[in-house]
Amino acid sequence: MRGVNAESQRVTRPGTDRPGTDRPGTGTGTGPTAVLRRLAVPGGVLAAVVGAFAYVGAVDPNQPGHYPVCPLLRFTGVYCPGCGGLRSAHAFVHGDLAAALTDNAVAVLGYLVFAALWTFWVVRAARGRPVRFDLGPVHLWSVGALLLVFTVVRNLPFGGWLHP
Repeated sequence: MRGVNAESQRVTRPGTDRPGTDRPGTGTGTGPTAVLRRLAVPGGVLAAVVGAFAYVGAVDPNQPGHYPVCPLLRFTGVYCPGCGGLRSAHAFVHGDLAAALTDNAVAVLGYLVFAALWTFWVVRAARGRPVRFDLGPVHLWSVGALLLVFTVVRNLPFGGWLHP
């Protein structure tokens, strides 16, 4: 059985302190090819997100017929936490932050959190370090509670300012 030296993330042979071969999938090389290989997945994710935002920026969700209506809103009249998200993204792409916040404030918060986490991911990947987001139950319940409070408040009479 091989031991792993946590400092260098290289596999050592049993009974020796000499590094062996790189563990597959860690991408611990330092050359430009290794760095580009480690940045391929974050780059692909960014390309997909930019493509989605470009599409929403080009196809106005304020015009009827371009996107489906939220089923919860259509059948119950209740705004879900995602209602207004496309309009928010459209306004965000066009630089209208006030309209984006009015359409869906939680979505704008999500865009900013995504940007921060993506930046953290790229920096860690470029340095060859693993990326771990250890979200515990407290974090997940907090996000769920935030979305629940947002949903309830935007559907109450005094929460009309949160309607998309």
